[in-house]
Amino acid sequence: MYWFEQGLCVLPAFLVVWSSATFIICYIIAIYRHDVDVIFPYISDTGVSPPESCIFGLMTFISACAGVGTIYARYKHVELLREDATNVSARLNKAALWLGVISCFGMCIVATFQETVVQIVHDIGAILFFVCGIVYIILQCFISFQAHPYGCSKYVFCVRVAIASLAAVAFVPTVICAFYVKQTELHRQKHDKDYPFHVASAVCEWIVAFTFVFFFFTYIHDFKVSISLSHIVYSFLIYIYSFAKILLFLFSYSSLPYG
Repeated sequence: MYWFEQGLCVLPAFLVVWSSATFIICYIIAIYRHDVDVIFPYISDTGVSPPESCIFGLMTFISACAGVGTIYARYKHVELLREDATNVSARLNKAALWLGVISCFGMCIVATFQETVVQIVHDIGAILFFVCGIVYIILQCFISFQAHPYGCSKYVFCVRVAIASLAAVAFVPTVICAFYVKQTELHRQKHDKDYPFHVASAVCEWIVAFTFVFFFFTYIHDFKVSISLSHIVYSFLIYIYSFAKILLFLFSYSSLPYG
């Protein structure tokens, strides 16, 4: 049996590979079509113009779905750990679950609403993706610390802390430098006054995105001995069914005539 056939290892492995391919493929296509500059465009800039916008939207949606599945599997895995590691907080685990789901939702917003069309909505999605994503991986570090010696090894824990720290540190210049970027053109010139801020912000954005994605690689060992796939699917479908009922109720309520 190969390693990716054990437990749910295929979930984080697919998420990391697919998400990385999403960023790289769209970047290569955008460069080939001369839609963006070679030197560090924003990630979302590579998915503005068709056909890369279509590819970016589709692949990002699949990444978000894989992310939700992986995050939920991690949530159920931590629930199992709590049977032995009683120090792990159930509220912390549930908070991490919802932050991770919100981060994936923000990812969908970024891919759906291009910055050149609806910039405010695009920026809100980016904030949800980055902020909730960074807080999620930080909470997972706390959970790993509370669960020790159960769950991951000390080496994997140190890797998680290093990745989370890098993401948190890189996020600060991403936001600060972005405030000084005044132009929204896809092609930039080195003599532009805000060009250094654009490069710094874009570089840090790529770092944050890849650190967040590669954090899920650290789940592979944990998922080898995780709960069965059938249990994950069954409990996940219950959550989806409950969420769909809420949406249906809200839609029906909003459709009622007033007065």
